[in-house]
Amino acid sequence: MYVIIVCFTLAVALWFLQGQRSAIRQHGKRLPRPPGTLPLAGNGLWFLQPRHRLLDWFIGANHQTGFSTFEISVPSLPPAVVISDPKNVEHVLKNNDIFVKGSFFRSRSWDLFGNGIINADGELWKVQRKAGLRFFSNANLKTFIDAALPPILDDTERSLDEAANGHYVVDMQDVFIELTTRLMGKMAYDMDMPASLPFSKAFDLASGAIGDRFQNPFWRIREFILGAPLRRAFFEVKRFGNSIVSSAVGKRAKPNITKDQSVKETDPLQDNLINSLLDHIPDHQVVADAAMNYLSAGRDTTAQSLTWTLYLLLRHPRYQDSLLEEIARILPSASRSSSLPGITYDTVLPSSLPYAHSIFTETLRLYPPVPFELKECTVPTTFPDGTWLPEGSAVIWVPWAMGRSRRIWGVDSELFKPERWLGPSGSIVLQKSAFEFPVFNAGPRSCLGKKLAELLAVAVLARLIWRYDFSEVLETKEGGCGVGGERKSQNSLTLPMEGGLPVRVKLRAEVER
Repeated sequence: MYVIIVCFTLAVALWFLQGQRSAIRQHGKRLPRPPGTLPLAGNGLWFLQPRHRLLDWFIGANHQTGFSTFEISVPSLPPAVVISDPKNVEHVLKNNDIFVKGSFFRSRSWDLFGNGIINADGELWKVQRKAGLRFFSNANLKTFIDAALPPILDDTERSLDEAANGHYVVDMQDVFIELTTRLMGKMAYDMDMPASLPFSKAFDLASGAIGDRFQNPFWRIREFILGAPLRRAFFEVKRFGNSIVSSAVGKRAKPNITKDQSVKETDPLQDNLINSLLDHIPDHQVVADAAMNYLSAGRDTTAQSLTWTLYLLLRHPRYQDSLLEEIARILPSASRSSSLPGITYDTVLPSSLPYAHSIFTETLRLYPPVPFELKECTVPTTFPDGTWLPEGSAVIWVPWAMGRSRRIWGVDSELFKPERWLGPSGSIVLQKSAFEFPVFNAGPRSCLGKKLAELLAVAVLARLIWRYDFSEVLETKEGGCGVGGERKSQNSLTLPMEGGLPVRVKLRAEVER
C-alpha cells in the first residue's frame, strides 16, 4: 500500500514538474513567471480556485507586469504564455492559420460543441462562418430589430408588469435568458424555443463542466466518479441539436413547397440560420453541432451581458438617469405610462443613442462575455516583443484583465465610466482597437454577431429602463449578495452571474407620480 502511495506521489510530482519545463524564450532568455508562482506546483493551485478568483489573479498579474509577456506552468496545460500587449494579441488574431483552437481545446470542449464553429479550424470553420455571414446580413439585422424583437419584448414586459403588480422578486438573468433564447429560436431556427425546455438547463450544466475542464487537471477522475448527470446533459444537448435539424429538413421536404417559399412563409427574416447551414454543409451532424454553437453564442453571451449592464446601472443610478434623458430627447413624445414607442433599427444605432451604446460597451469592458481565451500554435512563431514559442505551445489572453489594464485604460481602469467612450460633444461613440479591447475578437475570427448584440442590447435596455424602476435585492435570504457585496461570475465558459440578479420591479410611471 505504501509503495502505491509513494509511486502515485512521485508521478504527480513529475507531472507538476513537467509543467515548469519548456523551450519558450524571449531574446534567448527564459520568460519571467507571474507573482504567486510556487516551486513544483507552478501556477496550478490558482487554476483550482473558483473561476472569479482565477480572473482576479490575472488582474493582479496584469497590474504588476503591464504589457510584459509571462510564462505560466499548469499541469493540465501545454507550455503556455499569457499576453497583454495589444501588438501580441494582434499577432495571434490576425494569424488564424498559425494559432488554432487545437487538440487541447477540442479534447475538453468536444462533448458539448463537437464540430461546431467554436471548436472548428480550417475548412470546417470557414464553411460555418460563410453560412453565418449570410445570416447576419444588414437586411436581416433590420428585420430582426423591427419585426422579430418587438412581440417578444412585449411578452417580457407583460411578465414584468405582473411582477410589479404582485410585488414579487424577479431574477433578471432568467428574464434575459428567456428573451434571448426565444429570439434565437425564432430568428435562427424558426422555432418556438422557451428557456424552460430541458436543453437549456442541460446546456448550463454542460457549459459549467466544460469551463471547469480547462482549470481542473483532475477533471477526468471527477467525471468518471460523478459524471452521470453531466453525461445526461450532453446527451440532451445533442438530442436538441438534432431535433433542430430534423425540423428544418422536414419543412424543406414538404411536397410542392420550395425551401425559399417555406422560409418566407414562416420566418420574417430573409434567410434563417438553419437553412443557411443546411445549404452550405451536407453532413447533418455537423449542422446540428453548428446550430448549438451559434445558439450558445447568441443566447448566453447577450443575456449575460444584459444582466451585468443592468447590475452596473443599479449600482450607479446616475447613469440610468442620463440614459432616460437621452431616450426622452430622441423620442420626445414617449410617455412613461406605456411601452416605449419608436424603438426601431434606426433609433438604436450609435448615432441615435450614443450614451446607451457607451453604457453597454463599458459593461463589456469590465464584464466581457468570454473572459479567458486560449489558442495553440501549429508552428514555431515569434511575437512582436521577441517571445519565441515552439510548436504546440498555448497562448492565453484574458479580456477580463485587459479590460482593467492601466496601460490601456488609465488609472481609473477599474471604475465604471461610460463617458470614456464618448467624444467631446457627447454624441460620438469612440472606438478602441480590437486588439486593445478584444471582446468581440478580431481578424478572421471577429464576432459575426457583434452588431446584432449591440443593437439588441440597446433596444432591450431602452424599453425596460424607460418603463420600469428596478431595485436590486441585497438580502441574502432572497438571493442577494448582502449589503456592500459584489456579484460574482460562476464557473462557465462564458460569464453568467452567480445566483442571478434578483430585483424588485415597479412601474416607473407610478414611482414618478
